[in-house]
Amino acid sequence: MAPAPARAAFVQIRTLLAMCSMAIPLEAQVSDPGAVASYYNAVGEYFRVPSSEIMILSEWRLAAEEIPVVLYTAGQGGISPEAVVALRRAGQSWPAVAGRYGLDAANFHVPLEGTLARVYQAYVARPRAEWSTIDLLNEDIVGLVNLRVLSGVFQVSPGVVLRARERAGSWVAAYRALARR
Repeated sequence: MAPAPARAAFVQIRTLLAMCSMAIPLEAQVSDPGAVASYYNAVGEYFRVPSSEIMILSEWRLAAEEIPVVLYTAGQGGISPEAVVALRRAGQSWPAVAGRYGLDAANFHVPLEGTLARVYQAYVARPRAEWSTIDLLNEDIVGLVNLRVLSGVFQVSPGVVLRARERAGSWVAAYRALARR
């Protein structure tokens, strides 16, 4: 075992490295910061949130695609975005956070024509009154909120957004592709 001063120094170095890694905004780790910045602007406009608040949210080490989920959940649940982020950073899943504030699958449904994914098959298989019984996964909630936001931002059908997402590989890249249209 290392002497106490060596262990203390090692712990301090690890703590410093951890703090430094948390200070790097997630968008700085993305290959196209311009696309992320444009995506953030669109999200801010959709939710009528100042860009300064979006930038604060981006500094909390959330994936860019989760920021609209924070804002949507906060708005639908009648709580602050900070409360939502605190729960996510404490390890709560999106379904757990949504459930805590009375949100269920019915709150996340976005009408979609054409090919249906797993979650859409669950919506189709139940009458609207039973949508609250659908168990959503993290990626379902992130996807449904981003689908809603990008469809609203570009005033296109959710099907157009979904096809752009499938071709682009991420919601931020889908935003970039739709913005170039």
